[in-house]
Amino acid sequence: MLMSIWTFIIDNVFRNPPVLMGLIAAIGLTIQKKKVEDIFKGAILAALGLYMLTEGTNFLSNSIDTINVVFRELSGGTVPQGLDAASFILEYGSQTGLAMFIGLILHLLIARFTPIKTVFLTGHFLWWFPLTFTAAGVEGGLSGVALIIFAAICSALYWSFAPWILKKYVWSVTNDHSWMLGHPTGILSLIAANVSKLVGNKEKSAESIKIPKRLSFLKETSVIGFIVIFLLYLIIDFAFGGAITAKTGTPIFTYAVNMGLRFGVGLLVLLQGVRMLINQIVPAFEGISTKLIPNAIPAYDAPLLFPYKPNTLIIGFITAMVVSVPLMFFLNSINFFGIMVVPLVITCFFECGAAAIMADAQGGLRGVIIGTAVAAVCMVFLVGYSSVFFQHTIQNRMLTVSGNDYSLYGPLAGYLAKFLSGIF
Repeated sequence: MLMSIWTFIIDNVFRNPPVLMGLIAAIGLTIQKKKVEDIFKGAILAALGLYMLTEGTNFLSNSIDTINVVFRELSGGTVPQGLDAASFILEYGSQTGLAMFIGLILHLLIARFTPIKTVFLTGHFLWWFPLTFTAAGVEGGLSGVALIIFAAICSALYWSFAPWILKKYVWSVTNDHSWMLGHPTGILSLIAANVSKLVGNKEKSAESIKIPKRLSFLKETSVIGFIVIFLLYLIIDFAFGGAITAKTGTPIFTYAVNMGLRFGVGLLVLLQGVRMLINQIVPAFEGISTKLIPNAIPAYDAPLLFPYKPNTLIIGFITAMVVSVPLMFFLNSINFFGIMVVPLVITCFFECGAAAIMADAQGGLRGVIIGTAVAAVCMVFLVGYSSVFFQHTIQNRMLTVSGNDYSLYGPLAGYLAKFLSGIF
């Protein structure tokens, strides 16, 4: 019965970010002894804000998904059956859930009793990191209770320390010390920001590019997003002999327009969701911070960073694509990894886009381009290396959504697991 209840909580609360955020808002407002109607309103608006953010993110992902699929098919990349996340969850889902539960307790204890005051609130990463560390433990030869405890400790340490390490770079963008970033862009952002600081000039921001009056419409984030995705589809379809037209069965101009519009709408919905979420969750979180975990600082998803430097986001995305795609095709041609890797369009947008934003605060436009380019190269080698490492567990997932913190901390945890399993 207890296991059934826990499974229900995981599936319907922790893996349902809007519900989780609404619950957190309700708890925070209750602690502040707000009126019942204010608690209800705050919880619903917080949940709506995150739901809008999530749907906006889905719009963005869906608008570039066809490019991802076409690149995979052109590369001829195949993944052995049974190495995807779904198959792994069927066998290790309960261990992952227990690791998540124990890890969350440890994470909150770290925030309560140490100087590291992070409270990680990006719902879906509260599931995916325990899954990654559970897979790392399996690759390292751990099982049973040892596997659960190992994955729980690794997850708690990541949730606590990764946002804390990144906070000064985030705050240099936002000038707001009330929240941090809880997203696997960490290693790529650190690389891009520090390279940018070395080679760039932060006085010449990518956001301050002078645009002629007749092109002033490019200052609208949704418009520039539409144009970039529209052109990207046209260029890729032309470069690969009509591959997108053949895949979709729709004339490329029409399809490119539709995907560009979807991307633009995604940006609009996402930005509105960000505004709603921040307006509700920050005041509500003050109750938790004051009463339960003094001086706690919440860590949120990367899209909350996007409104601060929307032009830089697009520049970072384009730079990451231009650098990583040819490099991946070259490495595949010489069988560098011994496995076929495919361009990571999603990682290029979310992780490298966030990295570019932090790079701009350190070194301006020049720093954005060079810093993001270096991060994109690292992304390629991270995805190739980690996909090989997770060859018995979640290889397919690593091939499609990694090249980021999953690809760094996952294998590191796996080597530690091998060492521990050798001892015990």
